Amino acid sequence: MPALVIVIAGTLAFFLIIASILLLRRAEEDPLGVRIDQYAAREEAVSIEEIELSLPFTDRLIVPMLRGVGAFITRFAPQSTLERTAQQLKIAGSPRNMSAAEFWAIRGFATILMGGLMFAMMLRFGTQPTQRLLYGLIFAAVGFFLPQLWLRTVIDRRKTAIIKKLPDALDLMTICVDAGLTFDGAMDKVYQKWRDPLSMEFGRVIYEMQLGKSRRQSLRDMVDRIEVPDVTSFVASVLQADQLGVSIGKVLRIQSEQMRVRRRQRAEEKAQQAPIKMLFPLVFLIFPAMFIVLLGPAGFQVMRSGALDALGGG
Repeated sequence: MPALVIVIAGTLAFFLIIASILLLRRAEEDPLGVRIDQYAAREEAVSIEEIELSLPFTDRLIVPMLRGVGAFITRFAPQSTLERTAQQLKIAGSPRNMSAAEFWAIRGFATILMGGLMFAMMLRFGTQPTQRLLYGLIFAAVGFFLPQLWLRTVIDRRKTAIIKKLPDALDLMTICVDAGLTFDGAMDKVYQKWRDPLSMEFGRVIYEMQLGKSRRQSLRDMVDRIEVPDVTSFVASVLQADQLGVSIGKVLRIQSEQMRVRRRQRAEEKAQQAPIKMLFPLVFLIFPAMFIVLLGPAGFQVMRSGALDALGGG
């Protein structure tokens, strides 16, 4: 029975990993932008029915179901929990424009699916009721925490991309400001040149300012959406320079140098952590394999020579 459980757990873990990878890739895409590009390339006009039928199966069936369940969850879920989840989704870049209620609906579906699937498998192989209940609860817990793990992964990847890109963006903004552009024009240049999380946030700031929001409020909203300490420090310096009348070019140059120093320090810190992180795979994976390869033939020769029998008989 333990071998059967291991096989089932390995199979489910494999499918969970594949699903997580697919979700990560789908989160990085902009479905609206992809559809606009597809229909912009077509010469003939299309009807609303054709547009609806061209949607993927998930957008036509799964997403409306999640929205319905999400609306039901909103009535009973604590408001603080929904607000915390909404903030996490905002920091993750609002993958697929998912709301907090829809995310909790996905967690509920994953919990029921994983727990029910494991319970059905254990029932099929005729296990004890206690075992079926235990393994069903364990895999239900896995299904409950898997979407949160995926969301945390998306947040970490987005923050890492922003931290890596910030010094280069500040260098470009410094060059643009020295060439005579305004701070807003420099941000727009970064948005036009790159398509990464940081440049997209700069583009959103420009768009909000065009709609009438002040630059100070737009930058503060960007800090709330990102929650990266380096961006927070940069925005605070820019707002303080704007308030005190300090040259924005000088502030950008200083901030660029500081961000490069921080990036180099992070690289040195990771390099120092590498030997400790390599210790576990070396000791438990690489060294045993090396010992088997190097000492295995010698051990077989000793066994064939009868030396062990002689020692035992002595």
